[in-house]
Amino acid sequence: MLLVPRLLLAISLGLSVAAASPQISPRVRHESRSTIPGGWTPVHRAGGDTVIPLKVGLVQPNLASIEDYLMDVSHPDSPNYGNHWSPARVAQTFRPSVDSVETVRSWLLSNGVEPHRVKLSQSGSWITANVTVAEAEGLLGTEYYVYEHQNGHKHIACDKAYHLPEHVSKHVDLVMPTLHFDAKVKPRAPLEKRDGKIQSVGAPGFGPVSPKTTGTIKNIFDELDHCDEQITPNCLRALYDFVYTPLAPKRNSIGIVEYTPQAYVPSDLDLFFKNFSNSQVGQRPVMASIDGGTIDVSGSGFGYNGESNLDLQYVMALVGHKQNVTLYQVGDEVQGASFNNFLDGIDGSYCTYEGGDDPSQDGIYPDPYGGYQGKEDCGTYSPAHVISTSYSYDEYELTPAYMQRQCNEYAKLGLMGTTVLYSSGDSGVAAYNRNCLNPDGSVSPDGKIFAPTFPSTCPYVTSVGATQVNPGAKVTDPESACAQVIYSGGGFSNVFKMPDYQKTAVENYLTKYPPPYSADRYNTTGSRAYPDISANGANYAVAIQGEYYSVYGTSASSPVTAAILSAVNDARLAIGKKPIGFINPTIYSTTFQKAFNDITNGTNPGCGTAGFSAQPGWDPVTGVGTPNFPKLLALWLLKQ
Repeated sequence: MLLVPRLLLAISLGLSVAAASPQISPRVRHESRSTIPGGWTPVHRAGGDTVIPLKVGLVQPNLASIEDYLMDVSHPDSPNYGNHWSPARVAQTFRPSVDSVETVRSWLLSNGVEPHRVKLSQSGSWITANVTVAEAEGLLGTEYYVYEHQNGHKHIACDKAYHLPEHVSKHVDLVMPTLHFDAKVKPRAPLEKRDGKIQSVGAPGFGPVSPKTTGTIKNIFDELDHCDEQITPNCLRALYDFVYTPLAPKRNSIGIVEYTPQAYVPSDLDLFFKNFSNSQVGQRPVMASIDGGTIDVSGSGFGYNGESNLDLQYVMALVGHKQNVTLYQVGDEVQGASFNNFLDGIDGSYCTYEGGDDPSQDGIYPDPYGGYQGKEDCGTYSPAHVISTSYSYDEYELTPAYMQRQCNEYAKLGLMGTTVLYSSGDSGVAAYNRNCLNPDGSVSPDGKIFAPTFPSTCPYVTSVGATQVNPGAKVTDPESACAQVIYSGGGFSNVFKMPDYQKTAVENYLTKYPPPYSADRYNTTGSRAYPDISANGANYAVAIQGEYYSVYGTSASSPVTAAILSAVNDARLAIGKKPIGFINPTIYSTTFQKAFNDITNGTNPGCGTAGFSAQPGWDPVTGVGTPNFPKLLALWLLKQ
């Protein structure tokens, strides 16, 4: 065993490793936020004797180089393209230093936290100390309050900012629970029965991007003449010239992520397959249950089944009966789960750092509220080659440190060869419910500042916007940006800087087609732009509880794109090549521009404006365009 792991193990077990003499340094502000997320209200000070698990995330070395590492295996011109890293190499490269461990441990001990209360995670990246609220307030120079959401959910968080000694701060990524409000993926309010049907009020931060519906469909069409009225698998095949039979299905993998209580209905799969893919009747996704993930939920209807049914019916029909689809079903019905719980389940190194068992952010398992009583999943499942998620938050709901640490994990997945897709959102340049930002950082219906979506703004994911077949148009006519029921989410991050791979494309847009807005409307300082690509998101025919619904959303665009990219992986694997992994540097390259159908019509309204406009080349409405499968396949087969 190496010296470093042995030393870390000794510290974690409380053995005789001498703590460094405590340093005295001025206290500095470590994190702050000007407002709390919408819907939350402080109700009273937290009781001083309340015990909380104070978790200190240690700074990881080499993160400053993570983009360089990722470009080395992802850029189409790199000699190392496709030479993805092993999980062990990723874990070792970003393991925190012994100095960071000792500095934080010494700080806690010198402030009266006994050694038996201080525990180090297995990877040496996360230190937990069970402390009282009074102790936490003393350690962090802050005050803790009990906050209540309008749906009745309560949460302990500190007020506005917390502080650390200067010599400690440089070793710490963030401390939780502090400023980070509930990030579990669940409905913003209880699912309600109205007129005999259950409707969802799912939302970013508490639920999915959430497909929208205009109601049930009486007559189902599968002829290409009706693709402007109903989108079916055949329409999508025609739109993107997507005809493919898997050659290496045993070696290929594609995954769809869902969060309980969203759940698919097996009989609805068969109803859909009978209409559109008869050979798949009886086929089911491969269940990868993370932290009690289940489809046996207590409710039914569009609010419970709309998202999962949409994702699985279309991705399974498009990849065909030979290719298995993995369903990452995350969280039990009692407590729910967060993106971090999912990342825990597919990457063992994440459980002990960025996923970290934080009750203010993540589902804690065994479930203390009576649900799933098994051990939390930690690296239980291997990540698929392509993973699609149709859930999101708005950036304003989370702190920059929280988003950055999660974004880093998506970079690590890219290093290991996984393509991570996220829906870009359905409210144009606005946040959930068409709310927009105010100058103080809060949101309201009459806000004027554009509100970006996370994780789409993370530069290490591929953000997928939405297009439509225009009413009255043929399936062979050019699509436009989606303007039926939803608007394609897009714009510029308020947190992440613009990655090099998209600078040329974005600067071309800003120079040739400058948006008619000043810096008080959106971030003009050179930030990450999204979406990256797009696909159809309007008029999908989806089987839900024995009926067909007309469904809209970037929730549809992302799994459809995943199916197309999965076919590219299959073809590469069949001839002995590696999966495509992180695709953004490739799709923004000059060579690949011709492999996308450029969308030049439409906008993404919000915040009292028309939003941005679709234009030739990349734009913050539809990205580089929609996939042309034969061209993408031909180009990617040429890559090493």
